Amino acid sequence: MAAFRGELRRRLIAAREALAPHAHRAASAAIEGSLEALLSALPLSTLAFCWPFRAEFDARPLVTRLLKRGLRAALPVVVDDGAPLLFRAWTPDSAMSDDRYGIHIPVSGEPLAPELILMPVNAFDAQGFRLGYGGGYFDRTLAAATPRPLALGVGFELARVDSIRPQEYDLRMDAIVTEAGIFLADEAGLRGADAAGAAAALEKKLP
Repeated sequence: MAAFRGELRRRLIAAREALAPHAHRAASAAIEGSLEALLSALPLSTLAFCWPFRAEFDARPLVTRLLKRGLRAALPVVVDDGAPLLFRAWTPDSAMSDDRYGIHIPVSGEPLAPELILMPVNAFDAQGFRLGYGGGYFDRTLAAATPRPLALGVGFELARVDSIRPQEYDLRMDAIVTEAGIFLADEAGLRGADAAGAAAALEKKLP
């Protein structure tokens, strides 16, 4: 299982990093459009997102616009290998440093409890499960949070697979957003939805 997931992760990260610049920009623009329509339709006060890593979708321009509309934003910070993530307030003016993985995090900032987390996906499957980098940080964070924030997987269509072979600790996303649109996730699998329909469904699950 570890070998299967490790190889899947390596292959799909390599495919993402190999995207031609124009293809990456076009796919990212489509993702950003769907995300902005969805997030603008939800009654959110705080969201968390991830600093872009290894050619992931870059949510910073969108989040910066949302900040101007009164939303608060946070970035995840690894506190300990076995602990849930801490979410630290972020603005474009925040002083940044690199964590142990080389990912930018705020040097300081108020701890926030996001109602929704944008989570990068290296792979996602037909049942709405996500493959990250193997540390289990987001799964532990979601499992420990009361109430649980919404989890939106964000990535490119090239990350879509039949199954990541989810384990008992893997938690299903509430929705996945790619350049192909918005896909709600539940026990029945993924189903496409427009921004208004997805927002109506997700609002019922907001903490």
